[in-house]
Amino acid sequence: MSSKAMSFRKLLSETRRTFPATKVHCQQPSRILIVDVTSPSWTNTCSLLSEALENTLCLAHSLTGPCRVPLLSLYVVQNQQECLLPFTQVKENFARIQACISELRSLPREGYFPQGGNGVVQAVQDGLQQFKQYSRHTTAGSSANSSVEITILTSQSSQEMAKQLEKKLKDLDLMSLRSIQVIEVLKRDFLQPQDVEQHMPTEEPDSNDIAILGMDIDVQTIEDNVISLEMLFKSWLHDYNTEREHLHLLLPSGGSSHVTAPKTTLMCLKCDLQERLLDPALLSGTADGTMRAADVNSPCQMAAWPPTVLYKLRVVKALKYEGVCESVLYGLPFIIKPTSCWQLDWDELEINQHSFHALCHSLLKRNWMLLARREPQNTGPNWNIVVHSYYIILPSDSATLLVKAVAVRELLLPSTFPALLPEHPERVRGPVESALNSLEVEVAYNPLHLKSNLYKYLKSTLYKPLHRQQAQARDQRPERHQPKQLQHSTQKWLLGRPPPYSPSVSVELFHKPAQQYFDSVQKMGKVGLEPSRASGQCLHSS
Repeated sequence: MSSKAMSFRKLLSETRRTFPATKVHCQQPSRILIVDVTSPSWTNTCSLLSEALENTLCLAHSLTGPCRVPLLSLYVVQNQQECLLPFTQVKENFARIQACISELRSLPREGYFPQGGNGVVQAVQDGLQQFKQYSRHTTAGSSANSSVEITILTSQSSQEMAKQLEKKLKDLDLMSLRSIQVIEVLKRDFLQPQDVEQHMPTEEPDSNDIAILGMDIDVQTIEDNVISLEMLFKSWLHDYNTEREHLHLLLPSGGSSHVTAPKTTLMCLKCDLQERLLDPALLSGTADGTMRAADVNSPCQMAAWPPTVLYKLRVVKALKYEGVCESVLYGLPFIIKPTSCWQLDWDELEINQHSFHALCHSLLKRNWMLLARREPQNTGPNWNIVVHSYYIILPSDSATLLVKAVAVRELLLPSTFPALLPEHPERVRGPVESALNSLEVEVAYNPLHLKSNLYKYLKSTLYKPLHRQQAQARDQRPERHQPKQLQHSTQKWLLGRPPPYSPSVSVELFHKPAQQYFDSVQKMGKVGLEPSRASGQCLHSS
């Protein structure tokens, strides 16, 4: 096999090797974040990491629809590992997560510790064990997650840490582990804000993967700044479902005009859709309630989330690149990529990938765009009249295409475009030219340079003062006697060691600062409450 073919097979295998051989009912994976704070530079990294994580999680909490980060657990590694946040549902628990991030922010004041990889390995082992125990208690629920992804942030050599993980984890049961990312955070004091986008983690970064039991340990490096860390965490918001492809792109079969091939013969490229932007309509609290997310059954728009529909776009024409007016394009853009569906066989995946790359290359060479019609989802008797929507597919210099909805006759409104006057009075042109000359000119638009205060707004709508949370919790729980093991766990926690994992102890008590924790336990002792057994919930109680 040629080296090029082998590289294609390696590329295609990257997603499939993260799944066990048995069928997985794949939703979004649960997340374990392990933060190595043993570096002297942690004092600077801490605030950046905390801000980036809080920004991303407030988005995840505010997005309507199925939660894109269903479960989160957070570990820190000092002289030993410590679980700041046992597995917690991100939806409806933002205050709990915010308290955990506040505790993370306080770690720099405690100093740093000698470096060593054993704490990270122990955190990985403990996180996997917690996930198994959590899964056992939620197997009866329809929301149980079958896989978990681990992200390790460290300033140590990511290659060395990956080798340690490879040695220590080879004897463990890793069936529930989908993948491990080891992210080495590099500090560069001279990095300027305008250069940040050049150092963000890319979709397919230059990384050296270490295989462990058929699964890759993904090794990356990122810059020590908020934007880079935020983009790393935002990758969690993408759709991770590879059970099936999202889109069939249907092209004419080709051939010479004299070939008598049936007109129904089509070339089908199997693709995945990826969001380029988050739909503002999906953010709860950002509108007056009249905004709605895209309806997957609507004939006039597509939606990449949740991934419940297989779209079919039939290419009907080619268009010159300069022949489309921007004013007739509407809606959110989506990125089209060759599918990574794990249920397709190797040969089909490879041929599909090659064909997709050939299409991108040919469109660039010809300076073409494609006009495609969306095929109806349902051809039953209730669809006597089919409403067609049309899309423009644009090539790029990468192995991706961009798709946007384009207006049709029924949607177009009459507009007039008066011709420009050939000459203008100097008394008018002079002030206009002067105003334009005063503007700063950018070579290209970079969205990373603009902020809208959206994060601040979302956090203000999600934040609840701690005393209100405790009052609500007391009102909702019946009175019962406090068990002795809870008192024992309280003493261990106040000594700086987390209590052992136990579904009978409410997670709500794990992440509070010591004094707040002590006060809440005292209050609970007075009224005789048992937090988790009374509610019938374990670890993910809201």
